[in-house]
Amino acid sequence: MTDSRARRIELGFAMATEAGDISRRYFEDQDLDVDLKADGSPVTEADRQIELRLREAVSAEFGDDGFTGEEFPDTPGTSGYRWIVDPIDGTKSFVRGVPLYANLIALQEGDEIVFGIINLPSAGILVHAEKGKGCWRNGTRVSVSDRPSLDGAYVMATWLEDWDPSVISDLHSQNVVLRTWGDAFGYAMVACGHADAVVDYTARVFDLAPMPVILREAGGRFTSLDGREVFDAGNGIASNGRIHHLLLPWVSPTFDHSGPQDHLGKGIRV
Repeated sequence: MTDSRARRIELGFAMATEAGDISRRYFEDQDLDVDLKADGSPVTEADRQIELRLREAVSAEFGDDGFTGEEFPDTPGTSGYRWIVDPIDGTKSFVRGVPLYANLIALQEGDEIVFGIINLPSAGILVHAEKGKGCWRNGTRVSVSDRPSLDGAYVMATWLEDWDPSVISDLHSQNVVLRTWGDAFGYAMVACGHADAVVDYTARVFDLAPMPVILREAGGRFTSLDGREVFDAGNGIASNGRIHHLLLPWVSPTFDHSGPQDHLGKGIRV
């Protein structure tokens, strides 16, 4: 690891601490004001304040770095590094008093995510990974589950509204357990071995940026729903790696879900 990357990773941890402090203050405020963005999704002053503070922190120390966040326009960079931040992932949970929201921070070097953080400040959990150095939960190294089949697998979903009902039925027929512990918390569950997979049919780049390095360093796998190892496809699936090729055909939007018998023996070579 270069000294340049190491200094940025130190900043990343400091940013997570500050984002967590701001999040908790607003989370505990019963009079939190909630606005709706043009797409109908909620946004709070906490979202905006956190992102502005993190942008200021990066600008002060690494003014040539790029920055992509949810609430404000992209800042281009020339250093070869880009920060990708979701100030509060799971704002719907946040505004309803559910402590499973997260601050997401990713550091991209060239075309690769080399560092990622899932910070769940009100749950007291921080999951992070750095390329080549493993995945860690509150200072303890963690890894994905060793479940080899869909039978009994716990699969997380942020919501089920965009799931084909036939897919839900087919997965249930294979004894898959579906739970909506979604958003970043679902990915943390998979990385720490508490769940076996998580599927996102609709997600944006800042929702998913930390996941490739976190899942890889935990021994798992992250891809788009068409099997590509990218985080900017508008969707994603993370798993323990062992069931990735088994689950992917069932949840892929391009697959023909005409009936359970059509899935037998089929798979996507990834």
